[in-house]
Amino acid sequence: MTTSAEIPARSSKPASEAWSAPGSGERGRTGILLVHGFTGSPVSLRPLGELLAARGFAIELPRLPGHGTTWRDMLPTRYDDWRAHVEARARSFAERVSRVVLVGLSMGGTLSLDVASGSGARIAGVVSINAQVLDRTGIVVKLGPYLEKILPVVPAAMAGLTANDIAKPDVGEHAYGWVPSAAGNSLLRALPRVRSQLAHMPCPVVVMYSRNDHSVSPENSKALLRLIQGAELSEVVLERSYHVATLDYDLPLIEERVAAFADGLATQPS
Repeated sequence: MTTSAEIPARSSKPASEAWSAPGSGERGRTGILLVHGFTGSPVSLRPLGELLAARGFAIELPRLPGHGTTWRDMLPTRYDDWRAHVEARARSFAERVSRVVLVGLSMGGTLSLDVASGSGARIAGVVSINAQVLDRTGIVVKLGPYLEKILPVVPAAMAGLTANDIAKPDVGEHAYGWVPSAAGNSLLRALPRVRSQLAHMPCPVVVMYSRNDHSVSPENSKALLRLIQGAELSEVVLERSYHVATLDYDLPLIEERVAAFADGLATQPS
């Protein structure tokens, strides 16, 4: 059996550090908190953050605990750690701006929906991009609780993650090639609770999803549109991109729709 000690660690990822922009003018009163996905890093959202910052929005792009360095740093982390990090950043951000909008990619979308619907943090709106909310299927998932005890880390493909799921050529998100099993299972265990909260979503939500996604089925986003109750909902289908849509052909569309959503929230009563 291959152990974690025998698997070479990946080096630190370029441009994987947290990033922020202070904002300017009237749009600087709107803070946009960008949340990256599982085993990824701020690399996947940096272009979107820079485009929104150029429009004047205040931007926070944190790096989740255990991400953006080496998979070894993820071994002791769990979903609750990532959720707590996002919530803390959202609360801190809210002290500096008039409103906070959460924009999450993949698991970042799951975290954004979770924090907005279940934490009590003051969130003005959420943009979910290819978020995972449904239970994953397959023999590896079913055996997950047992496998994590004997295989602390598995190849990303075995965990159902498609490397660089991007239609645009020569673009990479620099996600981990190895997945800590217990960390991944902690995400799956949180999904039923997240789904149960969606009926109480207190803010508007934009659900974006790629029609051709090889990592997270579009059925997840379609389920979101059914599960979220009482909140204003918008649907945006990304026709030209795969899973990591924020590094793909639909980035200009995502930028435009996020900016329009944030501008619309600014006109609503606080």
